[in-house]
Amino acid sequence: MNDERRTTNDGKILAFTDLKAWQESHKLAVSIYRDTRKFPKEEMYGLTSQIRRAGVSVTSNIAEGFSRDTYPDKAHFYVMAHASISEVISQLLIARDVGYMDALTFKELENQANIAFKLLRGLIRSTKEKK
Repeated sequence: MNDERRTTNDGKILAFTDLKAWQESHKLAVSIYRDTRKFPKEEMYGLTSQIRRAGVSVTSNIAEGFSRDTYPDKAHFYVMAHASISEVISQLLIARDVGYMDALTFKELENQANIAFKLLRGLIRSTKEKK
């Protein structure tokens, strides 16, 4: 994954993959998939599926928001992505507390989630200012 942002001469970002919030959320989603492989098989349709869907939802909503035409529409999807990060963190806490995840793995995922959360908050703020 390339962390460089491609922009036009006037600074406009060219693709959702150039958004730092998407890049960090993508890292979170990939880590979630990697770390939930260790969950018990009986959780495949429970917590494993739920946390994976929430992680993917973050990047998907950022991508959809980026492609919308109006700033309020964009902000709506970015807010949904932001909420999905809270959902991920809640599910990570459950996974840790029931023993599916050790404290170090939890902390790494929580830190990545917090990075994405803060970047999304900034993206939402700047998008709403453009109304």
